[in-house]
Amino acid sequence: MELSTLNSLLWNERQLLELLLFKLEEEQLLLAAGKSRWLSHATREVENVLEQIRGAELAREVETSHIAMELGLQTHATLLDISEKAEEPWNELLSSHRQALLKLVSEIDATSTGNKELLTTAQRAISETIAHYQRNEKTYDHTGATRTSDAPAQLFDQSL
Repeated sequence: MELSTLNSLLWNERQLLELLLFKLEEEQLLLAAGKSRWLSHATREVENVLEQIRGAELAREVETSHIAMELGLQTHATLLDISEKAEEPWNELLSSHRQALLKLVSEIDATSTGNKELLTTAQRAISETIAHYQRNEKTYDHTGATRTSDAPAQLFDQSL
């Protein structure tokens, strides 16, 4: 049984997830600082790490299937299933990998959500700035939809 190989693959995957978290936090700092000039570089780096993670996940999945069969589990057994069936010290090692991976995924999800919110806010600010400087500014009609008004705004004095 190659639990040592699986252990190495899990360490590699953890390192890649930590690198992804770092790259997402870099992206977040750029967004928060308004440094959009470097955003495309940061996004490219995130995409590169994601590609490496896909390869690592595939390698782990192949190894996990082999180990699961050797342990008498289904080929698509989870890391939890394998850790519960493995002997000492592998069960504790695999369990700690699982906990660390879950924590990293949670942090990545939170950071990614924060980045999306920052991007949405930035996009809204840019759209409002552009709309402000356009000749035909958009206004809202009675349904809440935006429309372009060709006529300038007018005030009506009801006291007349």
